[in-house]
Amino acid sequence: MSNALFTPDAVATTLERVRAATPLVHNITNIVAANSTANALLALGASPAMVDAEEEVEAFAAMAAALVVNIGTITAPQAAAIARATRAAQHAGTPWILDPVAVGALPFRARVALDSLAHAPRAIRGNASEIMALAHLRDGHAEPPPAGRGVDSLETAEQALAAARRLAQATGACVTVSGATDYITDGTRVATVANGHQMMTRVTALGCTATALAGACLAVEPDTMAACAHAMVLLGLAGECAAREAAGPGSLQMRLLDMLYHLDRDTVTRQARIAILPP
Repeated sequence: MSNALFTPDAVATTLERVRAATPLVHNITNIVAANSTANALLALGASPAMVDAEEEVEAFAAMAAALVVNIGTITAPQAAAIARATRAAQHAGTPWILDPVAVGALPFRARVALDSLAHAPRAIRGNASEIMALAHLRDGHAEPPPAGRGVDSLETAEQALAAARRLAQATGACVTVSGATDYITDGTRVATVANGHQMMTRVTALGCTATALAGACLAVEPDTMAACAHAMVLLGLAGECAAREAAGPGSLQMRLLDMLYHLDRDTVTRQARIAILPP
């Protein structure tokens, strides 16, 4: 893996590839995030499809350019659809990413997340508490560690880095931990992204949006770790640009979509803050 993939120029190239390819991104997501993530994918240049009927997901996951799975408002029918879709994606070679929302909060969602890992996700993205909980459960513990509060994290991304490395090594997936600085790891190497704005924590579903954008990047960038890092730059940069003119969270949400639409190579290459940590 070349360090040249973790540069502002590489992020800009991924953005241009998304817009040129308009990848079809299959989303099985939660009711809170569905509209936000669909709009963000459209603004970036991808083509979202919100297909979660058990009768349809296998065929759709096999034909999509990427699959995004989010367990935020998980139900039994959706869990059955996720099992079918992730299995189909694995068989078809469709890259897919798991967002284990609040995985440590309740046993049902924990079981869905753990079962999904059997179908070889290309990537996993969550906040610090979610990644720590999923790694803990994947290690074989019956109960998650006492961290987090629903979808909120009580830990920093840096504190979750060891768990992220462990989870990546155990699953073969690239693991992204969102935070003030995002950490992205394949289990050995670590990239960081420092774009974003504190006001983004006051808008619901932006973590879910990061996962969806990672799906779009996975569709056009074969290097999984680079794709995940590029997605975090694109969302973070759009958020920090939007915050400069936003009066509060409501206008931030609107302006963030506008900024995703207006991002260009010049903005990305000048303002992206992406790096590889030394070994």
